[in-house]
Amino acid sequence: MTSRRTMWLGYGACALAGCLWGTGFFFGRIAMNEMSVEYMVLYRFFFACAGLLPVALTHRVRLTWAETRMLLISAFLGVPLQFLMQFHGLARTTVSHASLMVGTLPVLLAGAAALFAAERLDLLGWVALCCSSIGAGLIVLGGTHGHPSRGQPTLHGDLLVVLSLCLSLAWVLLSKKLMETHSPPVVTAYTLLAGTVMLAAWILGPRVLIHWLPNHSAPVPFTHVSPKAWGALAASGLACTATTTLLWNWGIHHVPTSRAGVFLNIEPAMGSFLGVRLLGEHLGPFAWVGGSLILGAAITLTTRKHQPDPPVILE
Repeated sequence: MTSRRTMWLGYGACALAGCLWGTGFFFGRIAMNEMSVEYMVLYRFFFACAGLLPVALTHRVRLTWAETRMLLISAFLGVPLQFLMQFHGLARTTVSHASLMVGTLPVLLAGAAALFAAERLDLLGWVALCCSSIGAGLIVLGGTHGHPSRGQPTLHGDLLVVLSLCLSLAWVLLSKKLMETHSPPVVTAYTLLAGTVMLAAWILGPRVLIHWLPNHSAPVPFTHVSPKAWGALAASGLACTATTTLLWNWGIHHVPTSRAGVFLNIEPAMGSFLGVRLLGEHLGPFAWVGGSLILGAAITLTTRKHQPDPPVILE
């Protein structure tokens, strides 16, 4: 009875994580109405670190030099580089388009595992990968003639989101390697904390090193940020980053991972729904067809037996 109860709690944790991830772009869009992409991402990770710092302090580990180097590379790719590129893409496209593009991640991971981790991908898997790629192409095609100032998708924005997903593959593969010797919560906490330090140095470093820079640039957004934006930042950091990561990693330790992977697909569905219903965005026919191909391919791969373990989540 206990094991069955734990199994259902595991499914619930994965489902809740998928729902919360799906709100990440929505909250990001709200915050970006009052600040730049750089400060939105920085504040988001400050809140995430506040949630993950207790995990790091209560789970001390010693890393070898090789593990430290791998963790730092993973942190750089996964936090400053990936998230800045992803949200610069969001600034040039819509929440709906960006969310649907994230639906390619489970399929991209399957392809990367087959190419770089010697995991077998059968014919149906490769067909799903091709369908997902076609779906992404259709979504990008549908945004070619948009204008970001009018809240429409653009080719530039969609491509930046796709490139950020490629960076996330490297982050996932490196994190998975570290989790062979350390627990997922520890790897997650240490990686995000290190990445946030790099992000802060990237954004705030020039202001510290060049004292006259603030006279020629916009001030750091703080006092004039509305409570609505602060709430969106807190939600994206604590709920969409810290809490979801811990929920997901706990969930996949108590349920069959081949079945838990399907909950990754809640994210693009939830994100596109919020964009259409709450932000008044419009999905054209290409986006609807492309999104269906992406979600169908992802569900095909994640619900079949003998799939590789789902990765550490990126948001």
